[in-house]
Amino acid sequence: MDYAVATDALKNKVILVTGAGDGIGKQAALSYAEHGATVILLGRTVNKLEQTYDDIVNAGYPEPAIIPLDMQGASKQHYVDMADTIEGQYGKLDGLLHNAGVLGMISPFDQIEESTFDEVMQINVKAQFMMTQALLPLIKKAEFGRIVFTSSTVGHIGRALWGSYAISKFATEGMMQVLSDELSNSNVRVNAINPGATRTSMRAGAYPAEDASKLKTPLDIMPLYLYLMSEQSQDISGLCVDAQPK
Repeated sequence: MDYAVATDALKNKVILVTGAGDGIGKQAALSYAEHGATVILLGRTVNKLEQTYDDIVNAGYPEPAIIPLDMQGASKQHYVDMADTIEGQYGKLDGLLHNAGVLGMISPFDQIEESTFDEVMQINVKAQFMMTQALLPLIKKAEFGRIVFTSSTVGHIGRALWGSYAISKFATEGMMQVLSDELSNSNVRVNAINPGATRTSMRAGAYPAEDASKLKTPLDIMPLYLYLMSEQSQDISGLCVDAQPK
């Protein structure tokens, strides 16, 4: 499918990107800004967010905002306060890209540590649930609201040794489908992206022996990220779309 969008497809839109400090999140923030969006950069490492901020400003794109937040420790009130801040500054939120996530450990199911499982579920599922719940009223105010989750191939079919991560991504897809169904009579569209094998630090951690030079870069898969945030995707909701279909 052709995911081409106009160069100003996201003009005057406000889009929040989690995990905007590096990898796919950083590239998404840059690409959204390049297409006219004011991007809110969320992540836990301030100096990485500042680098993304500088890259956007230096390129001459709309000035972004930074929200430092550790999704592992954030409470519901943190997300409520964040929503209030965004509403005060922008009055709405056009898009939310749930990109941040953790891998946990690659290990047999019976060796998954409870602490690892809790961390993965907290960041990959519960934090996203709380954040979406807090931001939903703002997204509903947008003319074309967009929520995009990040799934994985192991979020479609479970794979040995990928326990915590796979379970979290099955939950992510379920959350996306529930929201899409509930919002089917609104202007909000909810989807998920499976980025596939992409040159990121998370991928390198999971596959240390892999030749990363043979993988697609985050920039290579951006057309889909742009399309699902744009008004062109009004007819798509409730789907997990593979960025690198087989």
